[in-house]
Amino acid sequence: MKATDLYGAIGQTEESLLERSEKNKHRRRKPWWMGAVAAVLALVLVGSMFQQYGGAPFVSNAYAICEASYPEMAPYPDETSPNFDQQYEDWWASVQGQRQTEGYTDGLHAFLTDSIPQFLSGQEGENKVYSPLNVYMALAMLAELTDGNSRQQILDLVGADSIEDLRTQANAVWNGQYRNDGATTSILASSLWLNEDVSFVEDTMKRLADTYYASSYQGEMGSQELNKALQDWLNAQTGGLLENQVNEITMDPETVMTIATTLYYQAKWAQTFDAANTSPETFHALSGDVTCDFMHSNSVGTYYWGDQFGAVARSLSNDGGTMWFLLPDEGVTVQELLEHPQTMEFLLSGGNWADSKTLRINLSLPKFDVSSQMDLKEGLQALGVTDVFEEEKSNFSPMTTEIDQIVLSQAKHGVRVAVDEEGVTAAAYTVMSMTGTGAPPEDEMDFNLNRPFLFAITSEDRLPLFVGSVYQPTT
Repeated sequence: MKATDLYGAIGQTEESLLERSEKNKHRRRKPWWMGAVAAVLALVLVGSMFQQYGGAPFVSNAYAICEASYPEMAPYPDETSPNFDQQYEDWWASVQGQRQTEGYTDGLHAFLTDSIPQFLSGQEGENKVYSPLNVYMALAMLAELTDGNSRQQILDLVGADSIEDLRTQANAVWNGQYRNDGATTSILASSLWLNEDVSFVEDTMKRLADTYYASSYQGEMGSQELNKALQDWLNAQTGGLLENQVNEITMDPETVMTIATTLYYQAKWAQTFDAANTSPETFHALSGDVTCDFMHSNSVGTYYWGDQFGAVARSLSNDGGTMWFLLPDEGVTVQELLEHPQTMEFLLSGGNWADSKTLRINLSLPKFDVSSQMDLKEGLQALGVTDVFEEEKSNFSPMTTEIDQIVLSQAKHGVRVAVDEEGVTAAAYTVMSMTGTGAPPEDEMDFNLNRPFLFAITSEDRLPLFVGSVYQPTT
């Protein structure tokens, strides 16, 4: 069926510009610089075909075919409200309503363990950030568009026994991570960008809308209008944090379809940093010492240690999750820490297996604003997803039967994480690193993240939303 015929199958077509389509959904979001912990990411997978096909009438605008509807959540109440108790109960009920049954993350362990080191390794000395769940959702949608060995390679990577199992789990992951209550924001957004000249399989398009909350748009591939529409959608979904990277993303006239997925995350610190205690200090980067602002806190907490690292965690308020900071031991590099299997086990278990001790921790954390952009192609191929990149082997028949040779021509991933001390009103993201070798001998310790370290933001149910390396804070 033509993209223009999707109206009857998956949504209501409105002949209006894409700028209108997402405007209301994100109007209440605060800009990133107003908060303390915010992270956003955009990933784009683009499938292109290398076969000529007939032209179609010129369409100057991108039309929304179907727009996703997200669950409604009760807002976190104003603590001065006379109806606070009832409003709090309503809010908590809506948070619990998004919880998934125990075990819904079973099977993801291998994907997380394999992909995190794969996409964070290499280019030692450069800050890198990766969102496993964002890439997971994009791969799940890609699996829906493929068949045969092309699909099986993706299923093997994400740990799914069948496409039906993947649909069930991906939908549970989406809902389990969804928060939009004014206190915490965590939204996995998806969209499809369809070539107006190509017919698509109706059932596949409908399934993507229903299972992955994917909005759909159509237009003239390669046109300035459609490229601008995609860029605007990505910027709207990520609060403008990745604007420089997003504005480089374009689609070619030969593109059949583009999958775009994003993850927008915003949370407050459970315990804020006092700005009066922020001071310039030295960070020992690989390229030489640099001076940057360090935030400080002094509180009782848990110090963890493994074979090659020390670690601390900082809670995010209102059940928003946890931020972990892993500091390699002296003489151990970040790269070596990534390659050590104990590191991923520690993160995915929430520190449950590690040695630990409760004590007073004097934390020194550099303010930072780090970003990275990567091409996922080589990493996906190293992880076993190869056929979708090869004309002779790729199978995209669930997407369209009109074109025989379709390949995945682009797989881009961009992330930005920013941190400051304003956790109470915040929409920023903080990274901390721990020091130490072995168990601390005292009931008080200094944990100074003044050299390269790893961080992770995990959800309340321990899924890693963002994992990154900080070689040099950028403020």
